[in-house]
Amino acid sequence: MKKILLFGATGGTGKEVVKQALEKGYEVTVAIRDPSAFTVRHASLTVLKGDVLKPSTFERQIAGKDAVLSCLGTGSSLKPTTLYSEGIQNITAAMKAAGVKRLLCISAGALDVNKEMGFFIRCLTKVILQKILKELYTDMRLMETEVESSSLDWTVLRPAMLKNHPLTGKYRVGIHSHIRHPFSIARADLAQYMLNSISDAQTFQAKVEIAY
Repeated sequence: MKKILLFGATGGTGKEVVKQALEKGYEVTVAIRDPSAFTVRHASLTVLKGDVLKPSTFERQIAGKDAVLSCLGTGSSLKPTTLYSEGIQNITAAMKAAGVKRLLCISAGALDVNKEMGFFIRCLTKVILQKILKELYTDMRLMETEVESSSLDWTVLRPAMLKNHPLTGKYRVGIHSHIRHPFSIARADLAQYMLNSISDAQTFQAKVEIAY
């Protein structure tokens, strides 16, 4: 039985990760600032009152876990934040102290542009997304740098535009490579790939793009 600790369980992707992990028989611990806001109950689920910006609230729970997953997000806020960078710094420090190596975290496919995107998506990314989400992307880049500088078995997931669509199980991934014309991905499919990648050594210390 895999044991995982998840941050960001109240968000759309985080909820999918919890649901699918429990269906797979995993033992799941979620760190949530306000546990009353999380209504899922299950015999294999532990709801921890924990804040990623306060390591003392979660660091003891990392010991013995097979993996730590971050689905952190700021909701609808577009204000400057340190949630991603400071949060992942606290997570990686606690993992090193506990001797846990496997880390998976969600970033964004639109952080950078590349020729494989195609003209339309490249323009959409540069002209709209990177301007509107400038503050969030700035902190996400710092998060990625922090992850890459660690000695952990990390995977940074860079999904295309997230959708609340049903699970399909059919999507494209690019490990250390770019996907041609990425546009969207369901949170359910992102969650599935995330869980399936926990033991996949080819995704260790890799940035992975995912899209339909």
